[in-house]
Amino acid sequence: MARDKQLKERWEQIVQKLSAQFAEGDVLELDSIIYLIGVQELGQLHRTFKKDEKVNLMHIAICRLLEPYGYYEFDFFDDDGWPHYKVKEELPVLKAGEQTVLMKEAIVQYFLEKELID
Repeated sequence: MARDKQLKERWEQIVQKLSAQFAEGDVLELDSIIYLIGVQELGQLHRTFKKDEKVNLMHIAICRLLEPYGYYEFDFFDDDGWPHYKVKEELPVLKAGEQTVLMKEAIVQYFLEKELID
């Protein structure tokens, strides 16, 4: 139970931090945070993205977030600087709530790794 409480506290810390920085106080949802991680991983911070690029940014983030879990592995950067990943292991079938918990855990780990939260 302590692990769940710690995850919840760290998740709230991330949401508050990013909401204040990027959403003028509005509370960011999980998808928005995944998108921001994709932008960070691409490294092209000050540009506007087309709709299909936004979907690709979320894919980059998901691959990066799930890489430590053994589901994806970084493969290469293309000529435009976009990272590409290959599937190492298929994701298990998860219920929506389980998917959300997995992504929140992965995001918390990402922020801990980047030393953006304690």
